[in-house]
Amino acid sequence: MIEVKSLYKSFEGKDVLVDINAIFDNGKTNLIIGQSGSGKTVLMKCIVGLLIPEKGEILYDGRNFLSMNKKEKKTLRREMGMIFQSAALFDSLTVLENVMFPLDMFSNDTTYRDRLRRAQFCLDRVNLIEAQNKYPGEISGGMQKRVAIARAVITNPKLILADEPTGNLDSKNGSEVMNLLTELNK
Repeated sequence: MIEVKSLYKSFEGKDVLVDINAIFDNGKTNLIIGQSGSGKTVLMKCIVGLLIPEKGEILYDGRNFLSMNKKEKKTLRREMGMIFQSAALFDSLTVLENVMFPLDMFSNDTTYRDRLRRAQFCLDRVNLIEAQNKYPGEISGGMQKRVAIARAVITNPKLILADEPTGNLDSKNGSEVMNLLTELNK
């Protein structure tokens, strides 16, 4: 369970999050709903540790993320997968290298061959194994979202955060992405 308590975040004196409280239960699809510009993405970035709030607590099963040391945060981040609004793929890396990136960052104890096999398995799971040697600019927006999903699940995270996973997709690709996320949740 993730619990957010009295979270505050501002940028250049402008308050974005003010006294935010929320509980996200394990094993469920939890949604953050709000108007454009209301701070949904900022909240998610605080939850995964990409932004540090000025005040408040973010608890993972009772463990306060904000008071953890660097090693504890790294261990916890391995339990999370993030699908960014814009897919956030590295243009200079192939699809395969983009998917492998979290393993390269967090897996010091696995061989390159094992990381490669895991990345290819995840790409196959999102029906993109044939695109593994292409670059993000060479594939469609829907395919980029599926690459982002493969990258988000490669470490077998306990938690996947998705920031508008169907944003900028047509209805067919949006449905495909939502079906894939539903299947992964099961």
